[in-house]
Amino acid sequence: MTNFKEIIQKKADEYFDYMVQVRRHLHKNPEVSFKEFETTDYIRHELKKIGVETEQPLETGCVGVIEGKKPGPVIALRADIDALGMDEEGEAKAGFISERTGAAHCCGHDAHTANLLGAANILKDLESELPGKVVLIFQPAEEKLPGGARLIRESGILQKHGVEEIYGLHMNPNYAPGEIAVKAGSFMSCTVEFEIEVIGKGGHAATPHLTIDPIVMASQIITQFQTVISRTLDPTEPAVITVGKISAGSAHNVIPAKAEMIGTVRAFSMETARLIKKRMEEIIKSTTEGAGGSYKFQFIEGYPAVINDDKCTQKLSDAAYKMLGNEKVIELNRPMMAGEDFAFYQEEFPGSFFFLGSGSDEADSKWSWHHPRYNIDERAFLTGSALMAGLIFQNSIK
Repeated sequence: MTNFKEIIQKKADEYFDYMVQVRRHLHKNPEVSFKEFETTDYIRHELKKIGVETEQPLETGCVGVIEGKKPGPVIALRADIDALGMDEEGEAKAGFISERTGAAHCCGHDAHTANLLGAANILKDLESELPGKVVLIFQPAEEKLPGGARLIRESGILQKHGVEEIYGLHMNPNYAPGEIAVKAGSFMSCTVEFEIEVIGKGGHAATPHLTIDPIVMASQIITQFQTVISRTLDPTEPAVITVGKISAGSAHNVIPAKAEMIGTVRAFSMETARLIKKRMEEIIKSTTEGAGGSYKFQFIEGYPAVINDDKCTQKLSDAAYKMLGNEKVIELNRPMMAGEDFAFYQEEFPGSFFFLGSGSDEADSKWSWHHPRYNIDERAFLTGSALMAGLIFQNSIK
């Protein structure tokens, strides 16, 4: 039996420069969620060059298929393609920094796209030996509700192609190139956004007794929120409430009529998030009504939790041990509180999501996601593309 490990690794080396070129092109030309029109055209063009036809179930993004010549499962591989609505910085990116104001690939989606295009080239070269069918998902709008993953899943295209398993990755600056991090079960949290308007009665700062101060009410609400996690939930269950912004007032000597707050809730089930919502509203209601004010409260459910299937995660780990070596596979003990719309796929298809190491001092790529200086060490492509291809050929890797 042919051992495909060496073949795949050589192919990853062969396509390394191509993946770098793709990533840098996309990095210079970012497009935000649901606006990835040029990005989609570019991806479809690159896939067509290697004989992979694509379908476009949504306005942006696309899905391609590589049909193997041997029997095997139908496996989907996913990359997200959208950029963030922000500006970027960083001398390490001087040759390919974003040329578009208010849009930047400061989360690594350009690299995810380049990596999957590299894997597609490897798999296409090995098509005659490929078992089963590979469905390539280039997904829009991971960064924006309702989430491109949900819309792709609801389009029916994955069901049409008979997808049985799905895998995805995210660049991670906390690990070095050549490393991956995996975990079965709870991997990333569900996400919720909330908006609160605390309504009082404005007036002169020198006569507070004639007002209903929304700033005082908002302060009390924020303080009481800290008890929701510690006194409502089982202490072994991780969850977070964060007020990310508070806005009120316009002058030193004015008590405003209202205060506004926005923030996020993170948990590992929507049931827990809804329990948190209930307690939050009870706190908001009692605080504002007790002071003679009122409120408006919106609780916007976002992405479900990323829960990695045990069997798929074991399959991923086994492929990684074979391709990379045991010392390069980091098994995480704890989940993280960031969210990912990959979870929408997992509600219907068993799958696993993992982190691909991309942090190094040489590339100035240890900055966190969404930081204006976020960057990747492009050597990560040698690992990511090979592992995605290796997942498909796992039974033929020694």
